[in-house]
This record gives sequence, structure tokens and C-alpha cells, in this order.
Amino acid sequence: MNVEMIRKASEMRREGVKGLRGGQGKVEITHILEEGKGEFAGKGRLFAKNVLEPGASIGLHEHMGDFEVYFILSGTGTINDNGVKSSVGTGDMVLTRHGESHALENTGDTDLVLLSLILFDSKA
Repeated sequence: MNVEMIRKASEMRREGVKGLRGGQGKVEITHILEEGKGEFAGKGRLFAKNVLEPGASIGLHEHMGDFEVYFILSGTGTINDNGVKSSVGTGDMVLTRHGESHALENTGDTDLVLLSLILFDSKA
């Protein structure tokens, strides 16, 4: 396995997903690391930048066997953390552990931009 030390933004895989996890609107995903290329060394499956346009959301979903971290780069939104809704914004972090659920909605007037990281939970 030979992983590049530098990957230009133009070389990263991008996809637009409508209705992500049953959510509304479109989420633009830029894959920073690729599981299929062995870049996680078997320890995870997603490291990406997500851009939610105003009104867009990632639907409620549960994590089993892994955990996910959101780090908000810019914008504002509402996180549903196991049924409890809270406001999030620039600089905030959300951790969803194995067996927990979350959803995220852009409630602001500008794009909600975040990093998402999913790693496998060795204790699950």
C-alpha cells in the first residue's frame, strides 16, 4: 500500500448526494481519505468535508460498530443527538458513539461546512 503524502484538492473524489440518510436537499461530499485505497489501515471508513446548503440535512441514523465525529468549520445548524436537539456552529464538535444516533440540519442562511470522520470502534 502506497499512500500519497499530498493530495491536491482537484484530485479528491467529490459527490453530490440528495436525501443523505433520508435527509432533505443536497450534501456535497469531498472524500479526503479513501477506504477503498487502504488509507485507513483498516481503522475507519470516512474522512470527508461535507457542505450542506441552507435547508439541507443528513437524516437520523444509528452508528453500529463505529463512531463519527463532526467538526463544524462554518455555518450554523441543529444537531439531533439521540433525540435531543441542540444548536451547533463554527468550532463545535459532535461525537456519536457506537449504538447512538444523530442527524444534522442546516438552519442558517449560508452553507454549513463540516469535517466528518468515521472510525471503527474496537470495543463494539
